[in-house]
Amino acid sequence: MISVDTKKKELVGEFANAGREWRPKGRPTATRTHDFPGDGAGKAVPYGVYDLTADAGWVNVGTDHDTAAFAVESIRRWWKAAGSSDYPAARRLLITADAGGSDGYRTRAWKAGLAALAVQTGLEITVCHFPPGTSKWNKVEHRLFSHITMNWRGRPLTSHEVIVRTIAGTTTRTGLRVRAELDTAAYGTGVKVSDRQMEALPLTRHDWHGDWNYTLHPQDYDQAAGVPDPFDQPSPDLAWLCHPALTGLPAQDWDALIAVLMTLHDQQRETSLDKRRGHRPRLTAPGTGRRPVLTLADRLLATVLHHRLVLPQVAIASLLSVRPETVNRRIRDIRQLLEQAGYAIQPVPHRLANLDDLYRLAIAAGIVIPPEIKTAC
Repeated sequence: MISVDTKKKELVGEFANAGREWRPKGRPTATRTHDFPGDGAGKAVPYGVYDLTADAGWVNVGTDHDTAAFAVESIRRWWKAAGSSDYPAARRLLITADAGGSDGYRTRAWKAGLAALAVQTGLEITVCHFPPGTSKWNKVEHRLFSHITMNWRGRPLTSHEVIVRTIAGTTTRTGLRVRAELDTAAYGTGVKVSDRQMEALPLTRHDWHGDWNYTLHPQDYDQAAGVPDPFDQPSPDLAWLCHPALTGLPAQDWDALIAVLMTLHDQQRETSLDKRRGHRPRLTAPGTGRRPVLTLADRLLATVLHHRLVLPQVAIASLLSVRPETVNRRIRDIRQLLEQAGYAIQPVPHRLANLDDLYRLAIAAGIVIPPEIKTAC
């Protein structure tokens, strides 16, 4: 039985940390007066797994986003490194978690990730969520996280190594043992799990509050819809948008542009990850981590629709089933890549005010729109 949660994200750098510790008189530790994120060396996202039986903690310190994929990967790492050897005859795993966050009861990706973990480990995984407002009773909070906070009180968390070592050095008089490791993998946000995927999960809801208490069984299920689309190809339901009448690019020109942008994107991503790691060697293979919901081709389509056809970002967000903020951010990223590639999107005279205008233009060009897309035409 384990208790899991994400500890408060910490800014890495020479920043003041709450609490006091003994120092020689007149020699306090120097820190910055303001904790601006731009002055730091990234962030640390500690995800804790507390083993109630062994009074042992496992903390996976991430450097990217706190997502459901990160939460499940943290549990998977704990099981491989400690759980499977401590409990070789285990057939069931009980997880207690909060009601919200990356491991919340409403998070579909959390349940889908645990279903895959159940298949990989052969464990029957039962999850019990604390009701909203009662997360303070989750054991990981006051049997693990509180001691970690006391251990690094008053010390600047100057690097990820310092954070990992400090967490691993946490002990108590009652025998608490803590292990920690750094996780530099990327975990994309906005991952969607469809209704069909949820229905396919081997999930049994309990009679009492089945939304908070459920069991995932270690049996194979249809994961085909959960496999990420190729990053250089549009999502299947968006492929119709690649028509030259909408993009202004013949198929071969579109493929050539995508190939150039893929190269630039991979270089930019590796540079960003290298900086986030503090120029330390990579610990995981390239391409690890969950893919984001929008492929590179999806992002390019959104950029073309906005800058060539002047389709509002709100309409594009509705078309792509994401938030307008996500569309704005991805369009900005693609524009930077296009500038590096020396390519400029040329606007057309006729402008689109909404999705109905887009559908009418597509029908006039002879484009077959997927039947699940309802148009007002």
